[in-house]
Amino acid sequence: MSYQVLARKWRPGSFADMVGQDHVVKALSNALEREQLHHAYLFTGTRGVGKTTLARILSKALNCESGVTPRPCGRCSACREIDEGRFVDLLEVDAASRTKVDQTRELLDNVPFAPVKGRFKVYLIDEVHMFSTHSFNALLKTLEEPPTHVKFLLATTDPQKLPATVLSRCLRFNLKRLVPQQIADRFATILAAEDTEYEPQALTLLAHAADGSMRDGLSLLDQAIAFGGGRVATDEVRTLLGTAGRELSLDLLQTLAKLDQPGLLDQVARIADLTPDFSGVLQELIRLLHRIALHQQVPATLGTDDPNRERIADLSGQLTPEDVQLFYQIALLGQQDLPLAPDPRTGIEMVLLRMLVFRPDSGDETGGCQNLGESPVPKQEEPSAAPTAARPATGAETPKQDTRSPVLPPLPTVSIEKPGAAGHAGEAPTPPETTAIATTTASGPEPQGPMRLEGLRGPEDWHHLVADLKLGGLASQLANHCELTEWDGRRLSLTLDPAYENLRVASTEERLQGALTRVLGSETQVRIRIAPPKHETLAQRQARRQARHRAQAETLLAEDPVVEALRNELGAQWIPDSIEPIP
Repeated sequence: MSYQVLARKWRPGSFADMVGQDHVVKALSNALEREQLHHAYLFTGTRGVGKTTLARILSKALNCESGVTPRPCGRCSACREIDEGRFVDLLEVDAASRTKVDQTRELLDNVPFAPVKGRFKVYLIDEVHMFSTHSFNALLKTLEEPPTHVKFLLATTDPQKLPATVLSRCLRFNLKRLVPQQIADRFATILAAEDTEYEPQALTLLAHAADGSMRDGLSLLDQAIAFGGGRVATDEVRTLLGTAGRELSLDLLQTLAKLDQPGLLDQVARIADLTPDFSGVLQELIRLLHRIALHQQVPATLGTDDPNRERIADLSGQLTPEDVQLFYQIALLGQQDLPLAPDPRTGIEMVLLRMLVFRPDSGDETGGCQNLGESPVPKQEEPSAAPTAARPATGAETPKQDTRSPVLPPLPTVSIEKPGAAGHAGEAPTPPETTAIATTTASGPEPQGPMRLEGLRGPEDWHHLVADLKLGGLASQLANHCELTEWDGRRLSLTLDPAYENLRVASTEERLQGALTRVLGSETQVRIRIAPPKHETLAQRQARRQARHRAQAETLLAEDPVVEALRNELGAQWIPDSIEPIP
């Protein structure tokens, strides 16, 4: 007797044998019990979930000699002939091979004739989305008003390609992808009936590899039985599926968690000995990082049937969430770089080393990354408002709004008189005259008149000169972040803060040079070098003054009796950074 593959041998013959489609089975069974039969049914879903199988079972239920029933006997001639594919009143059509309109018309020519043997003439059209537009048009009228003895059963993996006019004439059932546990349980039932030895872990691996398709899973099970010589073993299934690479990817992550550089390269060498697809290894690494991130945030997402459950849970404890997110992002970008590397092994080594070299720096206020192999660079001494210096000083800023704060009555306003341009950080604030909350930033120093060439000597002179330039945009930002180093009457040497090196654009430097030539009255050559400034730049001075004015405004608000009453009675708080001094 010839061998019959498991996918055909164990194809469900009744609704009770269907796995994972209870919502469809219940609807069809109730309709058959009450004889509320539609003339056209559409079954949709991915490959191997039971669309054609359900259509054949429904054909048996409609034509069983015991009557229309949700439990066909399976023994009468109609049931047996349908199972064997030779029932004369069941016309199975593959739409992919009958796309022409003439073939469709030929098929429909027999619709008016009564069934030969059965109760209903059933047209089972598989992959119906492959029909041409003309074929759908030919089918449309018949599909809308078929004779009472005709039923249409349509199946497709791509219902979006069906015309809306066809969809509206069918009773549609969406079949779900099967979960791995359902597939594994079905495997266990089949292997027990086949008297085949197996390991539960091996069935779990095969069920995950089936990707929601029972037919694909049974084909893999057939292959595993043949590979294991009549036995389904875990190690052999791993080799068959190529999931040994998954174990190696877990080993890679384990080594990354230990920050073991030599061990990481040894792991890459192990993988290289297996002549793998390094792109696939990187994709597997991304999948594992995704599962680890999910487990860290929602532990319940890690299924009890996951074959790598223990290792993933262990790695979730070893790796911080920041590490996982950083590794994931580096691996994603590494996929783009891999084809550009001299060879795939070099590419993946660089991706993995990048994960080791760049680490999240929790102590860095800017949220940046630090190099693992270097000591943190000491921060330069800056004035008290240095963190604000990174903000562009070009106009007003809009206060941030906190939607969670309660709506309060208007607060009293506090006005801070702005000190003169020659003021210093140590000066006492001028007593307030009125109260107001301002929303604009402090402006830069007032223009001090034209600059004489012989007077351009120090930082203060440069600050006054920048005010005279009346620049805007990036050119203004470039000048504000520069420090005057030298002026010999023709050449102007400036030092630019390294944090703002991105402002050095050719067009921006040309605008600055043109403005300087216009104000100084002679052709000026500008040279800019990148180095930390020795003195306070104009941008740093503006930020320092702005921070001082804001602190004064906050102090006055805190001492205001009306504000104090609002805070005590309503628990009100002002929104951080929303207080801006009036210039």
